[in-house]
Amino acid sequence: MKNFILVSDSFKGTLEAAQVCQIQEAVIRRHIPDAQIRSIPMADGGEGMVASYLYIMGGQQKTVTVTAPLGGTTNAVYGILPDGSAVMEMAAAAGLPLVSGRENPLEATTKGVGELILNAAASGVKKILLGLGGSCTNDCGIGMAAALGYRFLDACGNDVAPLAKNLSIIEEIVPPLALPDITVQAACDVDNPLTGPQGATYTFAAQKGADKAMQAQLEAGMVHFEKVLRRFSGVSAAEMPGAGAAGGMGAAVALLLNGKLLPGADLLLDSVGFNQLLQNTDIVFTGEGRIDWQSAHGKVPGSVAKRCKQDGVPCVALCGSIGKGAEELYNQGITAIFSAVKGITTFEEIMRTSGEDMAFLTDSVLRLLTIRK
Repeated sequence: MKNFILVSDSFKGTLEAAQVCQIQEAVIRRHIPDAQIRSIPMADGGEGMVASYLYIMGGQQKTVTVTAPLGGTTNAVYGILPDGSAVMEMAAAAGLPLVSGRENPLEATTKGVGELILNAAASGVKKILLGLGGSCTNDCGIGMAAALGYRFLDACGNDVAPLAKNLSIIEEIVPPLALPDITVQAACDVDNPLTGPQGATYTFAAQKGADKAMQAQLEAGMVHFEKVLRRFSGVSAAEMPGAGAAGGMGAAVALLLNGKLLPGADLLLDSVGFNQLLQNTDIVFTGEGRIDWQSAHGKVPGSVAKRCKQDGVPCVALCGSIGKGAEELYNQGITAIFSAVKGITTFEEIMRTSGEDMAFLTDSVLRLLTIRK
């Protein structure tokens, strides 16, 4: 056994995806010095997507000053890939860290995301890979759309500020004369619909600072705006998988930008030709910080496992911890699941020892794989 692919997501708060791959590669080489190893640090649409693409594919970073979620400006980074396409995270312009301690999804805007898209278009980019994840917003992407020239009118025909608090009074969507000549593929790390119990508001707004009263207000606005969006586009976003990603940004990408919503992990795996790489691979290591039932629904381990199963390649999950429903991954193609956490501990201790814990876990698995009769 000499040919390995290391395709891990980040371990949130402890290890970046590239660090996980580097630790695993070092351990593998101690056991198998001549091993052929391909590292693919992953991101499924959230934080780290730009870094992952640039690490794997090369390219250059570009920094742009854009509108911050609660006013003012912020510097946002995106990547230009060797083929001329761009990769960006909407969280760079509308992410939770940008409003730390001031969370207010009623007022937070995605305008900066639209400004990132405009900058890329002005630079000659024709295709954008846009990560949807880690947002502080719940505006259904109307801030982004307004930056690209859309207008939103109330019942009297007056312009409405493109904020979540105003979704309930929008009655008409006025498109720009022309959108930028650009194709958008959005990487979704969730498949939630726009509205309802599993929708954008009731699933994610609490972590963005919305109490129950605010959630009810946000959901009412989203339900109303969905009807307006349906009249405009002829398509319902209420139950569209992925429409609820990033506070409804998924719906805006699909119905206002004519973009495609794709599982973020699959988008990156396709970009690197993962299926072709499997043809000469003996075993794949995947993983994320916590493996549970969610890992089987659009997350990195589930997406990797399905492809490995199709090609008959063993796929081992090395994760931080294991939660309820992790066994679902066995049906998708995971061969075995191992946890790096040693016994009862605190998150502070995990942060301190995460690197050595991953090295120990990888070493244990390699000892099993290299047993000689």
